[in-house]
Amino acid sequence: MKVAIVQHDIVWAQPTENLRHLSQLLDQQSEVDLYVLAETFTTGFMAKGNENIDTSHGLTWLQQQAKEKDAAFAASIATRDADGCLRNRLFFVRPDGTYDYYDKRHLFSYAGETDAYADGQRRVIVKWRGVRFLLQICYDLRFPVFSRNRQDYDAVIYVANWPTSRIEVWQTLLKARALENQCYAIGVNRIGEDPACTYCGASAIMDAYGKTLARCNDHEEGIAIGDLNMEQLLRFRNKFPVLQDADDFTLKNQ
Repeated sequence: MKVAIVQHDIVWAQPTENLRHLSQLLDQQSEVDLYVLAETFTTGFMAKGNENIDTSHGLTWLQQQAKEKDAAFAASIATRDADGCLRNRLFFVRPDGTYDYYDKRHLFSYAGETDAYADGQRRVIVKWRGVRFLLQICYDLRFPVFSRNRQDYDAVIYVANWPTSRIEVWQTLLKARALENQCYAIGVNRIGEDPACTYCGASAIMDAYGKTLARCNDHEEGIAIGDLNMEQLLRFRNKFPVLQDADDFTLKNQ
């Protein structure tokens, strides 16, 4: 499976402009099974202030892109749920328009995300073209128990707005998640700046050995492609059965 990590800038609180720009960027790439964009890709990470911004057409755009490119798309959008609660929601959209979604569980209290958003409770795994993906968002990367592989997924996706000041944490933990879970780790981070932070990207795909399969250049927009080789992954897991020896545990609220 070919996965494209799309490292892009985000214009603060301007959904229409961001969708226009990404449409142009994505026109440069084809023959991919899955595209992964950054966290809150239509607005930037707004811990507060999303209340009056219409982001509803972001999902429609993802569905259109998925249909045109015959590929799945994964990206998060600040979204109102049926009860009116604001969610940081990661959509996984298929070419036929159907989708699954994951609501960010670990809200970033340091920036006030807990004041405006409701946290998610579901651990979500989706299957696409023979690969099982665990869906995660940014701050979730710091909490390994929630993403622990129960032999139920093959790759984990992290979409993020992770600032340059903490980029070594991003790089270290992304590699750690791949190693400890014997999986592919797909991390997509934005570049540019918003009113609070600057971002350098460091988007990458890691394999189960901790090796980098694909990486975008720091501070540059671009698309990098990694090939997820399931036969190779299964051979490694069978030869070195780390997951079979893992501790058993149960998470509350699942």
